[in-house]
Amino acid sequence: MSTPRENLLKVFRHETPDWIPVTGHVDPYNQPSREGMDPALAKALGTVQWGDGSTRIFSQYLGLDVMDFFGPPVTVQRRHVTVEHIDRPDGWATIYKTPHGELREVHARVREDGTSYCQEHLVKSGDDLPLLASILEDEEHVLNDGAAESVRRRKALVGDQGLIRCYMPGTPLGMMVRVYSGVETIAYLWADHRDELHRLFEVMEENHLRQFRLYASLGYDVLYGTDDTSTTTISPAMFEEFCLGYTDHVADAVHEYGTFYAHHSCGLIRDLLDLYRQTRMDAVDALCLEPIGDLPSIAEAKVRLGPAITIIAALVQMGGGSPGSASMNDRAAVAESIAQMFRDAAPGDDIIFGLAAFPHINMEQTAFVAQECRKHQRRYAR
Repeated sequence: MSTPRENLLKVFRHETPDWIPVTGHVDPYNQPSREGMDPALAKALGTVQWGDGSTRIFSQYLGLDVMDFFGPPVTVQRRHVTVEHIDRPDGWATIYKTPHGELREVHARVREDGTSYCQEHLVKSGDDLPLLASILEDEEHVLNDGAAESVRRRKALVGDQGLIRCYMPGTPLGMMVRVYSGVETIAYLWADHRDELHRLFEVMEENHLRQFRLYASLGYDVLYGTDDTSTTTISPAMFEEFCLGYTDHVADAVHEYGTFYAHHSCGLIRDLLDLYRQTRMDAVDALCLEPIGDLPSIAEAKVRLGPAITIIAALVQMGGGSPGSASMNDRAAVAESIAQMFRDAAPGDDIIFGLAAFPHINMEQTAFVAQECRKHQRRYAR
């Protein structure tokens, strides 16, 4: 009998597992509802922060497999660029001062835990692209004292119950959409400054490769490129032009350390799966079925991705709905939709299910979804 850790690794290696893994996940966005929560669990979780071990606690409480996440202590060093942080009543501004000019971004704080949104992006026009390149070229990530030991301790905490992972930068294009420029500006840059984007993305790739190699050297099991790709913001043509080569270069870099590379893309990605199939990524993370995503079934996702990429599929029932069901109130429909996902997952050598907490789904409902999963984990692993 495999341990949960060995069983998860089997799926990443495309071997038939002893059971189809179901992992838990919480973070500041995916805060579990405290309604009906065991007081001991509520105390252990506290206010969920990024990478604080809450995912492990939440997963173990529900009897799920563990894929814990956290980042090691790292310092960003710069030689020619200075950074000024300005606190504001509702957030903060950050000004990057390069030898060639300045870039500014502004964030508004929306919750006490620091959750924020960007009001003003660094890149506002094509003129800003060389400045962003100079910022990223100047940047070096250096491990703080004890960083390697912190990874070893976290890995020991998880032990045979699962894997450890870390969220890393996404593709340069994804980072522009999500962090540096926003959707509207990248659309204009794609049309009017294509060559400049290519030059910037070469610098960004080198920056990212330095980070991926550094983190892979610490012994993480999986590194996630946090792309949040969706065809609502990135077309297949854009992904093909800017992201295929990058994805292979990152995957190759972490594979040298025995680490897996997962591409986090939880949006509308049906029309991107054929492109993903061309890459050497190991997994697609948080693949969502309808109504949250645009894929009708796990079966179709497997056909499109082919046999070489593991699917880490979100249990969309936790979002409050499921294929063919409007809400968690229809328990029979929810149960059937979970059963169908497991039927499609058989024999289980390329699928991991992820149960992420939602603040509007109480613990009784969450436990119901976990229970329905447990009914099928071993039935369809064969």
